[in-house]
Amino acid sequence: MQRATPQAGPEIAAPDTDCPLCPRLAAYRTAQRAAHPDWFNAPVPSFGGTEARLLIVGLAPGVKGANRTGRPFTGDHAGILLYRTLLSRGLASGSYRADPADGVTLHDCRIANAVRCVPPANLPEPAEVTTCNRFLRGELQGMPQLRAVLALGVLAHAAVLKAYGIPPARIRFRHGAVHELPDGLLLADSYHVSRYNTQTGRLTEAMFEAVIDDLLARLRAAETGATVSA
Repeated sequence: MQRATPQAGPEIAAPDTDCPLCPRLAAYRTAQRAAHPDWFNAPVPSFGGTEARLLIVGLAPGVKGANRTGRPFTGDHAGILLYRTLLSRGLASGSYRADPADGVTLHDCRIANAVRCVPPANLPEPAEVTTCNRFLRGELQGMPQLRAVLALGVLAHAAVLKAYGIPPARIRFRHGAVHELPDGLLLADSYHVSRYNTQTGRLTEAMFEAVIDDLLARLRAAETGATVSA
């Protein structure tokens, strides 16, 4: 499988602590700093090594989760299923305690968000997704061994396609689907690991594990030249 090459952009770029690119998000960040001065309250950096073959892309930091702790999917309900699955599949080691100081380490896996700053009501606006896409594009370019991306939700799926210059209408989001992009990168879809999705049963633990297992099987097959049945 060839290394995918997204559209031209910075290799690895991260927003400044006081990033002003999205005025609404910057204003919300300022308000959060005033209300909770002991929280992280800044663009949340990606977690995991750039040598990984798998990149997991989420939506945006949760106000009481990553915005508070400074690590993706850490501190609120969304991280429970994600990290439990990564730990059980050998993609992480340690003991997840919803704290960036818990010692969890990722293996062959990296986690990023389509939007780096916490949005009001946990929902970024389309213009904010577009503005922040330069940083996701930088992530994709800066991972030389990247072979697969797992998009958690429709927005993350669309953001990855945007980074590659592919219209979202050309490759539709569908939970459990794995799409091969023109340059060989695998794009897998899963419903987001949000509290709403897991508590309503839209996404069960078995469903999410199946997505991860299928993607890992495809990565192993790519190394050996074997095929994986759909």
